[in-house]
Amino acid sequence: MKAAIVILALIGFVQSTRISKYDVLETQWKLFKKDHMKSYHNESEELLRKQIFKDNMEQIHSHNLRYEAGKESYKMGVNQFTDLLHEEFVNSMMGTLNTTAFHSEYIYTPGRKVKLPESVDWREKKAVSAVKHQGDCGSCWAFAAVGTMEGQQFLKEKKLVELSEQNLLDCSSEAPYKNLGCKGGSPQEALRYVKENHGINTRSSYAYEGHVGKCRFKKDQIGAVITGSVDVRSGDEAALEAAVAEKGPISVTIDATHLQHYQGGVYNTACGGTANYHHSILLIGYGKDPKAGNFWLLKNSWGNWGEGGYFRMARKSNNLCGIATYAVYPLL
Repeated sequence: MKAAIVILALIGFVQSTRISKYDVLETQWKLFKKDHMKSYHNESEELLRKQIFKDNMEQIHSHNLRYEAGKESYKMGVNQFTDLLHEEFVNSMMGTLNTTAFHSEYIYTPGRKVKLPESVDWREKKAVSAVKHQGDCGSCWAFAAVGTMEGQQFLKEKKLVELSEQNLLDCSSEAPYKNLGCKGGSPQEALRYVKENHGINTRSSYAYEGHVGKCRFKKDQIGAVITGSVDVRSGDEAALEAAVAEKGPISVTIDATHLQHYQGGVYNTACGGTANYHHSILLIGYGKDPKAGNFWLLKNSWGNWGEGGYFRMARKSNNLCGIATYAVYPLL
């Protein structure tokens, strides 16, 4: 009799635990939809998205257990991509990078006796504008190009002027430039357009729309003019470190396919190789974490993702994710 009571109690405990886990998932799902303003076409699609969300939550939970045990250098969390399959995330947020377009007029090489600061964060100098969101458009190349131009403009004029990504999206996605609009592009080609066009519009005069439209450049609304561009010596992390310290924010292109669930910390996991270099972002500094070690500080264009729109990635780690392979900044 006592054994039967114990068994019934155990069954009740297991059932209550399952109900508890179900309730937690339901609560997380409802909060996710509310926080990220998610709506779906029909019940079938919502059930599919809910299952994907559940699967991703299991991956996040498993990873974070390793993070708490000191086996990972970064943590994962829920964001606007948690209801997407990995392939959907890659296809919607990243585009094709035309590596043949990475040829600027000049190559940056650091001076031999330059003593660099231990850490750099260009936000502290007010050289970095607010985090933006590219939407469901692979226009990261335009945001990275705009970011490095804004930084150089600030360092020259001591005034931060937000520039137009949509201007680049509309006007450099056609011949003779090699950009592909929402399907990808090259920060170098974007900078070449600005040089040859004798300027780029301000963001306030040419707002971001997240799709390619007719070129509507306005000669009376120019926010910046550049005279050329400079590539940082490819694959050289030391040169990149010197460049961001000496010259300001730098456009870089990385393999970001594994950043879907990143929430914070220093990303330090092997990436997929050169075939995946198709996400351009803005390098705004570097530093050293007490636990995770040396890191790069980067501004993304995915809205309130990661560390408030920013993320950190391992530095001095064999050019992790190709961060030093395609780096460029403009000349003003």
